[in-house]
Amino acid sequence: MSSGQESIFSEYESDTSQTSKLLRKFKETPFVPLGMAGFAMVVGYGLYRLKHRGDMKMSLHLIHMRVAAQGFVVGAITCGVLYSMFQEYMVKPKE
Repeated sequence: MSSGQESIFSEYESDTSQTSKLLRKFKETPFVPLGMAGFAMVVGYGLYRLKHRGDMKMSLHLIHMRVAAQGFVVGAITCGVLYSMFQEYMVKPKE
């Protein structure tokens, strides 16, 4: 590529750090990072409770934690879809 020619991907080449990509993604779809954070919190809580699960079997405990983590992520995705539909059809002025 010659130096006088402008790059096709100039917008993406300027944002190369992971932090700037995450901030851009958070602005575009705010529920994706919230879903990721909720997933991490549920997994952390599950690991913490692993020691104090009492007489519950390990496999049952892991299944409960997996279902809770997946439920949080699916809930965040659903809220994101509803939010984008609200922005598209309710807030956006009709043309």
